Amino acid sequence: MIQTKRTPEALEAVIIRFVGDSGDGMQLTGTQFSDTSAMFGNDIATFPNYPSEIRAPQGSLYGVSGFQVHIGSVEINTPGDEVDLLVAMNPAALKTNLHALKPGHTIIVDTDAFTKKNLEKAQYEINPLEDGSLANYRIIQVAMSSLTKEALKGIDGLDNKDITRTKNMFALGMVYFMYNRTTEHTIAFFNNKFKATPHIIEANTKVLNAGFYFAETLELIPNTYSISPAKMPAGTYRIIMGNKATAWGFLAAAEKAGLELFLGSYPITPASDILHELVKQRHFGVKSLQAEDEIAGITSAIGASFAGNLAITTTSGPGLALKGEAIGLAMIIETPLVIVNVQRGGPSTGLPTKTEQSDLLQALYGRNGESPVIVIAASTPANCFDMAYMAAKLTLEHMTPVILLTDGYIANGSAPWKVKSVHDLPEIKTTLLKQAVDGWHPYDRDADTLARKWVVPGTKGMEHRVGGLEKDKVTGNVSYVPENHEFMTKIRAEKVKRVENFIPALTTEFAASGDLLVVGWGGTYGSLHSAVKEMNHLGYKNIGYAHFNYINPLPKNTETVLKQFKKIVVCELNNGQFSSVLKMNFNALNLCQFNKIQGLPFGNSELIEMFKALVN
Repeated sequence: MIQTKRTPEALEAVIIRFVGDSGDGMQLTGTQFSDTSAMFGNDIATFPNYPSEIRAPQGSLYGVSGFQVHIGSVEINTPGDEVDLLVAMNPAALKTNLHALKPGHTIIVDTDAFTKKNLEKAQYEINPLEDGSLANYRIIQVAMSSLTKEALKGIDGLDNKDITRTKNMFALGMVYFMYNRTTEHTIAFFNNKFKATPHIIEANTKVLNAGFYFAETLELIPNTYSISPAKMPAGTYRIIMGNKATAWGFLAAAEKAGLELFLGSYPITPASDILHELVKQRHFGVKSLQAEDEIAGITSAIGASFAGNLAITTTSGPGLALKGEAIGLAMIIETPLVIVNVQRGGPSTGLPTKTEQSDLLQALYGRNGESPVIVIAASTPANCFDMAYMAAKLTLEHMTPVILLTDGYIANGSAPWKVKSVHDLPEIKTTLLKQAVDGWHPYDRDADTLARKWVVPGTKGMEHRVGGLEKDKVTGNVSYVPENHEFMTKIRAEKVKRVENFIPALTTEFAASGDLLVVGWGGTYGSLHSAVKEMNHLGYKNIGYAHFNYINPLPKNTETVLKQFKKIVVCELNNGQFSSVLKMNFNALNLCQFNKIQGLPFGNSELIEMFKALVN
């Protein structure tokens, strides 16, 4: 499709939010716009936001599903705060998202959805399109459902449901026109996805083009916009979601280590996509088990690890609680195992589709007895690949479980990822013994790491027992000797502590010393980095930022870095869990907290306001 003849206004970045019922296809609409912009070369960040109910009642306030995308010719680290364009497919979508739209900016609405019944469901007494309450915005009213039906006249094989489901493509076509995007990539997507149903390809293509051409004729769109490609390091890129990046990180680690990958998992939101992705990778030798419950998922992984596989299990908040005893078993056996916890709002069922960082203390201490394990956290969708790879490397080289924390925000979000070759990734040295060694004992330890050797059952001359009862410090036989139990407890803790010698040192961005250090961990990186960067541009040069990917153990130089600043603020999406960890380890520091527990990521404006207050 040719581009518009209007001279577009150049923008550095734009934030667009698509919202409607959970059946309106807003996730697909946002994904297609994101993928098209990525193909054009824009930097990008996305944030899908959908209800917990599988199919909430149509038109209800709690059934609204949304997808936000931030594209730019500059560095993009977050899906953004205030929206430039809001596409609202019904009254409920408008009501629940209007607060995010910048004054004076544009709303596209489907007027066909603003019926009396839908207005009542959204708790509107008067139609907001008629009462003047939207005077501060530019409203583009489109009879989207009617125009979609008109565009599809004459196509055989479509029922009313099929026709209605394509109206999201009408909205997408309009947005493509407004931002000078081509429709070619989306049409290619139709041809690939629906190749068995040509009438569906034709219908979606017609409606997409109808929306594009309709926008071209609208006087309410006096101008269009262009966002140039971003300047990024040379390489091959693809847009990747955090959960997929996590799965691929484990695939790369298994390849590098020369091991087969095993996943034992029970489906749970928002971690299930890791299971879905790895099930597809049988050609890489991946073995995946969808277990009957969380306990079966992790214990099957422990068995696979004992048999010589790179073994992982995936879950979210409540599932981590159920896996607690088995994590303790893997810890006392001293066998490699990675537990991925994609955090969500809790407690209990909580907010299954919303983000939170409230499982940190559970990851650190949520087991009986003295049972320390390595705990690390991913910070962006693309970084999920790196931290999954590192989780595998640490568990294989140190022979102890690793808990990898991500969260719903980065797991479901997407961003550009520079494709990596396995050959360029760090070496993974396993302790696996494949043949008998004279004088070997099950709990002989490496002098540097304290890791024991890994022996596959059936290796001749290396027969041994493992289990949940305490072991003799050399032979591995069951031991109730008090001094032996104390020795084994302390050496397992020391083994985890020595990991600090094998992880990167903590660094700061923007300033190495000064008045204020902003501290974050895990998936808050994009929000905090962007806010501190803006503070720096505003002239606050004495503000630094330190982000933690390694939680247990902490980097060796943590205290040295923290002491370079007069005041420290720890920002996290919980009630202060990482702040508690830092206070416990470094009680002399001047620590403040900024916490948010709303199922939403930090907003740029709220962070900057708080940073200014702390400095001033």
